[in-house]
Order: sequence, then structure tokens, then C-alpha cells
Amino acid sequence: MLNATVPAHVKRQRFREKLESGELLRFPGAFNPLSARLIERKGFEGVYISGAVLSADLGLPDIGLTTLTEVADRAAQIARMTDLPAIVDADTGFGETMNVARTIQTLEDAGLAGCHIEDQVNPKRCGHLDGKEVVDEETALKRIRAARDARRDPNFLIMARTDIRAVEGLDAAIDRIRK
Repeated sequence: MLNATVPAHVKRQRFREKLESGELLRFPGAFNPLSARLIERKGFEGVYISGAVLSADLGLPDIGLTTLTEVADRAAQIARMTDLPAIVDADTGFGETMNVARTIQTLEDAGLAGCHIEDQVNPKRCGHLDGKEVVDEETALKRIRAARDARRDPNFLIMARTDIRAVEGLDAAIDRIRK
């Protein structure tokens, strides 16, 4: 198999169906196309493409220095090599609201099944690092709405991720995720 045999839209549809089943889905991290193939052979349900790993692969710290093009190109290489759904860390959406919309369509075109968008300021910091700052609630919601509105395939999964707990505590995180 040189490439996946299942088209991206079918991977997305199957992924959504599995999500709705309530079963636990395991998505180990794939850092390159070969690792995605190995994850598939081991019987996992999908692959996760980490922003921190993509940054490290480029010799960069995970502080928002990667571009949409770099992330989408590498994610496409990984997604293309497996019949499993692949989800990717899309950081803050690579800019403001219009950039978020473009990010979603680019990731759809790259064959991904979904992504997560976080609520940090630009430039962002790795979620494991101290010194993070988050945007206000209105900006965070605008990003997610822009992502949702830009999506062409309703099965492309958009996940909102928050780092507010590290900044304002658990109660703030619970309040934000309820929005």
C-alpha cells in the first residue's frame, strides 16, 4: 500500500460514527508517515499529530513558530499513509479569525479528520510550558465559530482546547468549556 485506500471523507464519516458509539478511541501520536502505518498495524483507531512533535521535527521550539503550510504538509503526508482518521494540533488556528477559517479548509484538503484550536494568544506556547496567556472568551469563541463556519465537510471534527486552567485555575477552565 503506497497510500491509504480510504478517501478522507469516508475516514471522517467513520470517525464520527465511532465517536457517537461511545467507545474509547485510542489515537497514539504519529510523528511521520511510517509511525502512522505502524499505529494502524497495531490496531489503534486513529492517529494524533502533535504540534510539539512537528515543531521539534523542524528543529523549532513549540512557541507558535510553525506555519500552517508546514503543519498541513506534514499532516497530509501522515494522513495519506493510513486508512485511520488523523487529527492534528492546529495551535491557535495560525492567526486571527480569517486565518482560522483558512486553516480548517487547508486541513480538510490535506485529508485530516479533525483538529483542535486552542485559546492562547499569538504567539502561543507549548501547553506543557509555563508563562502561557489566553485570549478573552469572546476571541476564543470567535475562533471556534470561524472554524465551524469554514468547515465544508460536516464530519470534519473541530475541537476547542483551553489552556486557561494554567492561567486562572480549574474553575475558569470549567466555565470556559461550558460555553
